[in-house]
Amino acid sequence: MKVSILTLGCKVNQAESCLIGGSLVNRGFSIVTLSDQPDYCIVNTCTVTAKSDYQSRQLIRRAVRAGAKVIVTGCYSQLRNDEIQRINGNIDIVKNNDKLNIINMLTKESEECKSYFSFRSRPYIKIQDGCNSACAYCIVPKARGKSRSLEVSEILQQALAFESRGYNEIVLTGINIGFFGKDLKPKIKLSDILITLLEKTTIQRIRLSSIELSEIGNELIELLKEERICRHLHIPLQSGDDAVLKRMDRSYSAGDYVRIIESIITKVPGIAIGTDIIVGFPGESEKEFSNTRELLASLPLSYMHIFPFSPRPDTPAFKMSDQIAFISKRERYNELNSLNTGKKIAYMSSQMNKILDVIIEERCDDQTMIGTSSNYLKIKVCSNGYPRKSLVHVRVSEREGNILKGFPIVKP
Repeated sequence: MKVSILTLGCKVNQAESCLIGGSLVNRGFSIVTLSDQPDYCIVNTCTVTAKSDYQSRQLIRRAVRAGAKVIVTGCYSQLRNDEIQRINGNIDIVKNNDKLNIINMLTKESEECKSYFSFRSRPYIKIQDGCNSACAYCIVPKARGKSRSLEVSEILQQALAFESRGYNEIVLTGINIGFFGKDLKPKIKLSDILITLLEKTTIQRIRLSSIELSEIGNELIELLKEERICRHLHIPLQSGDDAVLKRMDRSYSAGDYVRIIESIITKVPGIAIGTDIIVGFPGESEKEFSNTRELLASLPLSYMHIFPFSPRPDTPAFKMSDQIAFISKRERYNELNSLNTGKKIAYMSSQMNKILDVIIEERCDDQTMIGTSSNYLKIKVCSNGYPRKSLVHVRVSEREGNILKGFPIVKP
């Protein structure tokens, strides 16, 4: 039986798709592309922006045209069931909280889904789902529900399984990983699971996915000094203006953000810090946008993900007056994107002649390999002699566009 899995959106969606795919492979299914005439196509959708909705509909239509039996899940299908039915009434729609049951739908079994297989060289472990925040622009809590944490024993079991299969990095992900452990009994913190993984596994790298500023405390910052914790954090800012942050219902000020970033940089020099920014939030004046631009210019960021505001139905921001015109949002996006390009080049340039540890992810046609460093840079390795998921020490020699290039070495 051949199955195609099409995934949009966040690392949580990607983690769930990997889990489904791995479980199906273990049960004798083949994971193929749409061009390979699959019997089934699973579309794992996203609804974080209007563009995500559009991309979800496009993927669903492609799957239907391929002639496969189509199963749609994910956040878009959770909230826009009727729109999917209008595309094709024969599509099966599976709710987010029942997503892993797709495996039993296809296998006609009723077993609990567990798989420690990954198509990636740096596998995801979903430690948490849902979100207890209520940001004015975000629809995800409606699609994912309240925060729920995975038990520590299950996280540890997954990590040990990946370690035994030769993986050198795991990525801890969730909708809001800062909420991890607050619903467990007894309550624990994100730093506690990191300590457990450091003590009970020997996996070489542990990476955190996106984490909110309010969830970063001194204990977590101290743990970033550990060699096995990746030198990389992604901390959403969204706006550098306090009035806009208040309208967004964010729980911090621009000054709070600066203080935390400065503390991290001081204690963990050279760490890569990325952020998310929304431009054109309702009512964002030129002065408020200027405050954001100036704050970003002053911060030691290595990259930014920039999003023009996308009004999502059923959110407070959707109903706000003073919606910003598309052309203004595009101009602001372009302005910050130019700043982002400069930030990325500056950070990459700071790595020249340094030795970085790189997880090998793919082979290139020019006898080189591509991988990701601890500090979240793409590195082209001048060799093709390493298997995927290997950890290789590389001395950086030059920059080629958005990636660095270097030669493997034996680390002293």
